[in-house]
Amino acid sequence: MRETVKTKRRSFRHLVPPVDVAGRIERSDRMDRPIRVLAKAVRRRIGPGRLRDLLHGVPTGKPLHPPLTDLSLGCWLATAVLDLTDADPRAARAVLVAGIGGAIPAAAAGITDWSSLHREQQRVGFVHAIANLTALGLYAGSLALRLTGNDRRGRLLSFAGLAAAGLGGYLGGHLAYRQAAGANHAESVTHLVPLGWHDLCEVGSLPDGRPVTRRLGYIDLFVLRVGDGVTVLADRCSHLAGPLHQGRLVSEGGTACVVCPWHGSTFRLSDGTVAHGPATAPQPYFETRIRRDGVLQVRPALA
Repeated sequence: MRETVKTKRRSFRHLVPPVDVAGRIERSDRMDRPIRVLAKAVRRRIGPGRLRDLLHGVPTGKPLHPPLTDLSLGCWLATAVLDLTDADPRAARAVLVAGIGGAIPAAAAGITDWSSLHREQQRVGFVHAIANLTALGLYAGSLALRLTGNDRRGRLLSFAGLAAAGLGGYLGGHLAYRQAAGANHAESVTHLVPLGWHDLCEVGSLPDGRPVTRRLGYIDLFVLRVGDGVTVLADRCSHLAGPLHQGRLVSEGGTACVVCPWHGSTFRLSDGTVAHGPATAPQPYFETRIRRDGVLQVRPALA
């Protein structure tokens, strides 16, 4: 019986081989030159400031690109449903226009996020963008045909656009779930540190005015002593886990901040909140106190 089950499994794997299209794209370096040029151009064009923070989603604390893409994909899927059911052509055109309109800000937010990713993520994101731009072009052509009365060809272009958007969505899922682009890379800190006070190190061993890293159990902490005060944050940046203790100390609006050395995310030292993206999630912040014998104690700050 066991041999029969194993034989069936082998036969099934033979008939349906594993498909790792996204993994192959991720490992291929053929597109690195145009990726490097485009990413640099985007960072130069959309420099640090309010517009870039808005496109990253800093004001809301969540990436802006995913909900915008959901809007367009939902409208385009609704267009396909309306076309298949021979609904009123005006309804299909209205939903199609909404999807095209939502795709423009989604693309702006997406390319801004993409410009601050690791190279392997950028490779997948580059093909993801090409697929979505292809879908947008096909839907725009579909709308033009529908407006001239050629609904049949317009529907065919819409179905082709949905296929391209589906490929883009598959690659977007790989980016989000396999490569963790846009995810909070510091979230696990709250699960790895028990509540309560923990001995970290002697205050006298900390340099004055220069951030260092100290280990607490399974995690690395960013520790900065300035005079008698000590600031402690999770060391791994919430954007892509860059080492904050290697970053620069700056002042933003009179508030002391640290800038991640990898992609420039800026966090306020007072509470770990985001001053500038690409990070949207705050850094876990730790309360501190110093015992009479000079030992620094820390505990996770309650939200």
